[in-house]
Amino acid sequence: MSESYLEVRDLHKSYGEGGSYAQVLKGVNMDVSKGELCVIQGTSGSGKSTLLNCIGGLDDIDSGTVTVAGKHVDGLKGEKLSDYRRDNLGFIFQFYNLVPNLTVRENIRICEYLTKDPLDIDELIKVLGLTEHQHKFPSQLSGGQQQRCAIARALVKNPKVLLCDEPTGALDSKTSRDILVLLEKINRQYGTTMLIVTHNNSIKNMVDHIIYLKDGEIYKDYRNEQKIPASELEDL
Repeated sequence: MSESYLEVRDLHKSYGEGGSYAQVLKGVNMDVSKGELCVIQGTSGSGKSTLLNCIGGLDDIDSGTVTVAGKHVDGLKGEKLSDYRRDNLGFIFQFYNLVPNLTVRENIRICEYLTKDPLDIDELIKVLGLTEHQHKFPSQLSGGQQQRCAIARALVKNPKVLLCDEPTGALDSKTSRDILVLLEKINRQYGTTMLIVTHNNSIKNMVDHIIYLKDGEIYKDYRNEQKIPASELEDL
């Protein structure tokens, strides 16, 4: 196994207080290697999205540490937190969050301007199959095309880590497979470390590393010895 690139140590996170207090993460420890495709699974309420948000700096943590490429990101505030997200992370969500009055190309360029070392926008548009759609607005695209645009927007920053929260959750099975094939291709082509939160039990078969959360704790953490290509996944 290559050295750990993302380290989470004894991570605790709770919400609310008094009668509405809920402890969501209860001492999570995990390591993800550079360039790994990693899936985080678990039932609703297990803490999957909260874990992703803590790694992404979208949620404050109660205690514990998060380290990316040797740098502590827990406790970052204000401008330093913004710099961390800008320089290290790409986010893909179930809902595409595209700017409706900008074209595909303009949506992607928003994030290109945020980074010092962007990927080539024309190459990215081509890799994601958006060349003929690049001058369309989001309302003129299918769900799968909108998700491709959202992926391109996240990737143009050339992020060290791509955080994907239910990236196929709003898509039909054929489009889901197409998106997963793209993520696989991007991982291979750019060496992007990816964390994918998903309810879908089939996706684990295409990745290097599976982490299973149960009631805010890691229930299983193992590497996949027999990966199959995303194009061959069943029951998506």
